[in-house]
Amino acid sequence: MPTLVAVAHGSRDPRALDTVTALLERTRELRPRLDIRLGHIELNVPLLDDTLRELRGAAVLVPLLLSRGHHTKRDLPEAARRAPHLREVRIAAPLGPHPLLVEALHDRLLEAGWTPGTAVVLAAAGSRDPEAATDTRRTAAQLSERLGGVPVVPGYASAAAPAVPDAVRALTARGHRVAVASYFAAPGRFATQSAAATAGPAAEPLGDHPALARLLLHRYDRALATPCPQTAPAGLDLVTA
Repeated sequence: MPTLVAVAHGSRDPRALDTVTALLERTRELRPRLDIRLGHIELNVPLLDDTLRELRGAAVLVPLLLSRGHHTKRDLPEAARRAPHLREVRIAAPLGPHPLLVEALHDRLLEAGWTPGTAVVLAAAGSRDPEAATDTRRTAAQLSERLGGVPVVPGYASAAAPAVPDAVRALTARGHRVAVASYFAAPGRFATQSAAATAGPAAEPLGDHPALARLLLHRYDRALATPCPQTAPAGLDLVTA
């Protein structure tokens, strides 16, 4: 089977690498015969280029990213093209949006002390790519449904509006108690800043939640099952399943 390469963004926060490592260990427990590796876009080792350089045969890159954006559309395909020694490289869709992410967000909110009726700001990293905002809004809508219809609005740590504190203030002004759902795969500066924006419950990042391990394998399987687009460069399958 092709190697599953989980692609993390990378962070200066040392907890991020520990968290991603724990997630991959949980994923290996679900499918122990699958070769699962880690590569980072920046800031942490192993870097993605170094991971790909060590591989032979075929690989599926599964981004540990929660929406479409520059990294999924540019950085990953460019890294794949820098690995011509591989027979085939497929690029799976980002993790979100997906019901398994909503399951993890729901559980993290309950762990933080969320109670029914409390509105939620879905704190995300943010991107200038409009499709990233579309993906985040879809997750917010799915989470609202899961929480019984309470307001769930996106807030962003960078590059997009509204900022997390502004989203919290807007809901508070409407009379809501507000919790923050951490729409981040691992701890880091954005997650810490977002959690500080509310006086109410603030959930931990998604981390090594079991639903993420299942979703990682689901994206891998869908990438392998999806026919290669006719427009893809030779040896590079750009899969968005």
